[in-house]
Amino acid sequence: MTELVLRPLADAFMQVGVYVAVMVAFFGWLRWRHGDRVTDGLTRRPRLGPLVGALLGVSPGCGGAIILMPLYARGKVSFGTVVAALAATMGDSSWVVLAWNPVFALKIHALLFAVGLVTGYVVDALGIDPARAVDHRVAAAPAPVPVGLAAAGGPDLAGSRRLLGGLLPRVPASTAFWGLTTPAFAVSVPVVFQLVDPGALTRSLGGVDPYLALGVLGSLTAALIFAGGRGKLADDSLETAQPRSLRQTLRHSAHEASFVTVWVAVAYLGWQVVTTTTGFDGSQLALTGLVGVLVGAGIGLIPGCAVQIVFTGLYVSGGLPLPTLVANAISQDGDALIPLAALRRHSAALATVVTTVPAAAVGAALLVLL
Repeated sequence: MTELVLRPLADAFMQVGVYVAVMVAFFGWLRWRHGDRVTDGLTRRPRLGPLVGALLGVSPGCGGAIILMPLYARGKVSFGTVVAALAATMGDSSWVVLAWNPVFALKIHALLFAVGLVTGYVVDALGIDPARAVDHRVAAAPAPVPVGLAAAGGPDLAGSRRLLGGLLPRVPASTAFWGLTTPAFAVSVPVVFQLVDPGALTRSLGGVDPYLALGVLGSLTAALIFAGGRGKLADDSLETAQPRSLRQTLRHSAHEASFVTVWVAVAYLGWQVVTTTTGFDGSQLALTGLVGVLVGAGIGLIPGCAVQIVFTGLYVSGGLPLPTLVANAISQDGDALIPLAALRRHSAALATVVTTVPAAAVGAALLVLL
């Protein structure tokens, strides 16, 4: 039960959710203090889009790339910007190589940045954007405010309280979320960066695993907020996307991070069920030569970070060559693809295919050069 259900729920919040929350809150604070001048700069200077996308994407974890997905859905950034971020990101696999060899991690991230930058500019130069046609069809219709999102800028927990039969205390959604996120972030950072032994931390607290407890509670809280907002992203309307106070910013950030956390938890749980019931974890595939490069690029098509972390772990343990790892690192989109798929299905499908092309090309080139 713990490894099948609770551990994936904890990982979704502790490895992804808390970092997304912090980054979304930071960008939300910038939006509150400076309006949309930060993101409007990308609109006024579209040529900088892929550069910014690659910079955000190459940052460790998925938070930087995830930030761009609602901006793309709102038309603030180009499709090339999104592709640049997705090609540059290594997702949560970044933490694996950072902990193993920081110098190697720096080199592979520099390569990912270059590939993401070039790919993003090529996509924009070719005018590729699957959302453009959809936007033209709906331009005349005003965007409805999602049910459960009031002008206050956050989800209404009334629906969530009804789900629990009124058992929830009268605590604002953002208060509960940030009340868990703050200590969860403090626990997650040393655990993820392997600065402390999780077992020793559990023993020091009398047998209570803070990572597991805070992670599960955080994912459940995110699920309640997700349900209260009827599964909608806070950026679905212009009004809720522009908070007018710090309180609204925190409520908005809690809702947006909850949206991402829930979908990541679904992906993590699904992958755990598949690996537990079938025994398949990706290591059964041929991983050398050109076939290995193509397999690595193909594995990168799988949404989420779970299988990509396993794949990277194989490289660290000496189980696959560098070209295969690089092909996978470029092709994979981390957890950023999950919210994009929820917001723009066609764009997500095309983006993950587009990033596979340079993944196979660069991987094959490394086979020749190395």
